[in-house]
Amino acid sequence: MTIFFTFWGLNALRRAEPIKTNKGLLEKAFGWMMPRGAKKLGLSKMNFGGLGPQMIKHVMKKHKALSLPDLIELAQEQGVKLVACTMTMDLLGLKQEELIDGLEYAGVAAYLGDAANGKVNLFI
Repeated sequence: MTIFFTFWGLNALRRAEPIKTNKGLLEKAFGWMMPRGAKKLGLSKMNFGGLGPQMIKHVMKKHKALSLPDLIELAQEQGVKLVACTMTMDLLGLKQEELIDGLEYAGVAAYLGDAANGKVNLFI
């Protein structure tokens, strides 16, 4: 299985801690505006000022469901190919060292090649 992360999806792959990089003002602004890691992602329109994520985390814990960071780690352990979109990384000024370990990096054309040969693909 291949999961391709682009634009907002790349935020799930960001490291939680800030990484010092050499960026321009616009790239720094994008980094500041975007959530840092899977734990910081909003819950779409159900965010409700932070109450939505707290509610869903409570329900997930109650039902013993894995968190998004745990699911990403489990996917990596199971051999799922996690691919970060290099074009989007360039546009947003994201550097490889700002993302979690164990990723592959490719453009859309490479992903489409995998998708044509795969049975399951997710475009996030």
